[in-house]
Amino acid sequence: MNWILPDRIDNHFPGHRAVLAVFAAITAMTIGRSLFHMLAPDGGAQSVAHIPLDTFSPVQAGQAVIFVFALWGLSQLIMGLLYVVALARYRALIPLLLVFIVVEYAGRYLLGHMRPLDVTHAPPGKILDHIMIPLALVLLFFSRPAFGRR
Repeated sequence: MNWILPDRIDNHFPGHRAVLAVFAAITAMTIGRSLFHMLAPDGGAQSVAHIPLDTFSPVQAGQAVIFVFALWGLSQLIMGLLYVVALARYRALIPLLLVFIVVEYAGRYLLGHMRPLDVTHAPPGKILDHIMIPLALVLLFFSRPAFGRR
């Protein structure tokens, strides 16, 4: 299992070079797909996923929203599990993960302004946007080696 959870995190990859090329392509596809969904006028719902938004009944529209929230929950679970792995085995990655937290919550904040939603009450995530960004920045500051255990 050391090839999955190595003792040292460095830039050495012990596997076949083709894996790196395919992983780079997957990475580019993932980032491109993410940016498209964030920036496309319909979020890609109709133009890519062929979800007939303009023909939905209120029930179908509600089911679509619930499905998208479930997908978002899956993404949050994967990030949370990555955080668990970092806490348990790869604490050297915590500063990088804090940067990702800043980027995620700043992105949520910006997307909330770019694509405002009509809601009855502010969701907890909107409040968290204002807390998590400065909190993660403070934690990142104190993650520097100068503040390590003495």
